Amino acid sequence: MKRMIAIFGPGHPSRQEYNHAAEIGRLLAERGFAVVCGGLFGVMEAVCMGAKEAGGETVGILRTYNRNDANPYVDHAIPTGMGDARNVLVATAGEAAIAIAGRLGTLSEIAIALKHGIPVVGLGTWKLDRNALFDRYLPAAKTPEEAVSMAIELADKRAADRASGGLDAPPATPSSGD
Repeated sequence: MKRMIAIFGPGHPSRQEYNHAAEIGRLLAERGFAVVCGGLFGVMEAVCMGAKEAGGETVGILRTYNRNDANPYVDHAIPTGMGDARNVLVATAGEAAIAIAGRLGTLSEIAIALKHGIPVVGLGTWKLDRNALFDRYLPAAKTPEEAVSMAIELADKRAADRASGGLDAPPATPSSGD
């Protein structure tokens, strides 16, 4: 199964944010990762375009019921009809995530990912109060290259922790009352 990194970001990014997203998509594809995102336009389109240009694979989890709403660089369009609720699926689909700029939708994806123990790296995005998050944090990257390296490193660490039964490992037996 191909490894995936989720990408969060605005549908109407600045030119720099768009270019950063395309570079992140390219770098992830070159390192053997698929990208998963909301599948529409803006940062989502740019990351998929960058990945496709480098021979990578892309997944778009759509807010609508129509797979034709996906941007032209999405390989696997998953129509959900869930609107903003699809952010939960995007936020939890990757081994790690990169948040590029963004508004409230991006913030919701960051929060959901962190709540579920999925590491998120920020590139020009929200600055969260580390003291309020206790054991969760949002490291800030300065470049697309740094964001990709940090996200892969965090994904690898999370996978190793889970494999060794670390704190982020899934429960050995189903728990009741959760």
